[in-house]
Amino acid sequence: MVAVIDYDAGNIKSVEKAVAALGEAVTVTRKREDILSADHVILPGVGAFGDAMEKLHRYGLADTIREVTDSGTPFLGICLGLQLLFESSEESEGVPGLNILPGRIVRLPDDQGLKIPHIGWNSLSYPNRGRLFAGIPEESYVYFVHSYYLQASDPAIVTAVTEYAAPIHASVERGNVFACQFHPEKSSDVGMRILRNFLAIES
Repeated sequence: MVAVIDYDAGNIKSVEKAVAALGEAVTVTRKREDILSADHVILPGVGAFGDAMEKLHRYGLADTIREVTDSGTPFLGICLGLQLLFESSEESEGVPGLNILPGRIVRLPDDQGLKIPHIGWNSLSYPNRGRLFAGIPEESYVYFVHSYYLQASDPAIVTAVTEYAAPIHASVERGNVFACQFHPEKSSDVGMRILRNFLAIES
């Protein structure tokens, strides 16, 4: 069973549909027992960092997420779900993130003549090839929708990068914790392969 964490954020339904399309049993839930008993856990989301952290605490999900990531269960953050795993975000100054991974979220610079938010397809390169990208060649395109991006403190966890107004840490991996700034569920065949790779990872 795959648990998709429900904290009233956007884009949860499309992740549920993508996982189901891969033939996996999936539940959208905020129940601690469902999340901790799942084989794989996904934290998707579109929205504001501060509002999302408030809801994670309100629903008791922050501690549950830390339990999951400590347990070794494969865990995937997507878009806002990636950002929440880190220490802080310029979008919501003074609001601590989950601090599961080291780094901070900063706003894309708007002095490059590029539209913010960044909405569209960008190609990936792999400074450290991660398990999510097995069988996926460099320069494959994935779909982004974001105004803020990750600056990871530890370059060893960065498995994919792209460029849009700044160098963007597009995906990370540490232990069985994975995260993508882009949306694999909206990234056509490449994105489905990424999700399939994640679902093949064992605890």
